[in-house]
Amino acid sequence: MSRTPSISAVSTRTGWRRAAVGAGVLALLLAGCSAQDPDARPAASAQPGAQAQTQQRNEELRNRLPASIREAGTITAVNSGSFPPYEIIQTGAEPTGASADLMKAVGELWGVKVEHQTVDGLSSILTGLSADRYQLAFGPIGDFKSRQAQNDFIDYVQEFVVFAVQSGNPKQITGLDTTCGTKIAVQAGGSAEKVIKDQATKCDQQGKPLEVQSYKDQPQSILAVQSGRADAFFSSQAPLTYFVKEAGGKLELAGTGQANGFDKLYQGAVVKKDSELGPVLQDSLQVLYDNGTYETIMKKWSLEGNMIDKPGKNLAVS
Repeated sequence: MSRTPSISAVSTRTGWRRAAVGAGVLALLLAGCSAQDPDARPAASAQPGAQAQTQQRNEELRNRLPASIREAGTITAVNSGSFPPYEIIQTGAEPTGASADLMKAVGELWGVKVEHQTVDGLSSILTGLSADRYQLAFGPIGDFKSRQAQNDFIDYVQEFVVFAVQSGNPKQITGLDTTCGTKIAVQAGGSAEKVIKDQATKCDQQGKPLEVQSYKDQPQSILAVQSGRADAFFSSQAPLTYFVKEAGGKLELAGTGQANGFDKLYQGAVVKKDSELGPVLQDSLQVLYDNGTYETIMKKWSLEGNMIDKPGKNLAVS
């Protein structure tokens, strides 16, 4: 629920749309195996809806950036691979998705070029930020109190954690408490992994073991469900909605409208604790809220239900 092997795949948009779910999800899987979980040709590389306006450089915001960023004229946004519809990586092309669009707009405000780099998993992102190897992960990454000790979160979305299952929901998974005796895929290192492992302990005590399958990225996790290796993928609702939509009726969501082991879940960009980049990033996002860019981008990627009223720092209280 956030960062480099490389495999690439190529398909046309028409081919993707017509492909069976196995081929479609496999394309995402192959995309997920390269430096940035590169997506060969994801169907969501272009979405209908209004395009965000180009931002004019904001000198007040630019002057507040660390001198090293201003002098270099670039900033690297680190990630752990494709996380549609927020970030979709394509070999040899610029990332697309809601986060990519928002980060591009932030870069325009700052007058700097945004460069994207993929690392191996969420833990690599967080430790890399703390060790000053990276300056920013735009995410969105789950904001939890435990993570705030060494990181600051600039939150810009609210997320929900649900299940993606095969059509018809053969195991009748309706929420976290109905997962005993099933096989659940999760993304390794994320908050959903901890929650489902805690549930597995409870299931063991009931004599109905829950098998937790941890995968490196979202595409591998959803492929486990499509192939029948796992009964469900437990993850953020936004990317799962994307995968279900692209599956052509072969997958569906389950356990929606429930807490599923989480309190209110905020997600956002991450910087090192007390970094001078944090306040300027929050103010930059506020500019995008005020001029309508945030709303335009979120609606473009069908993320209306994940919008929050304004960006905030470390909004998680648990």
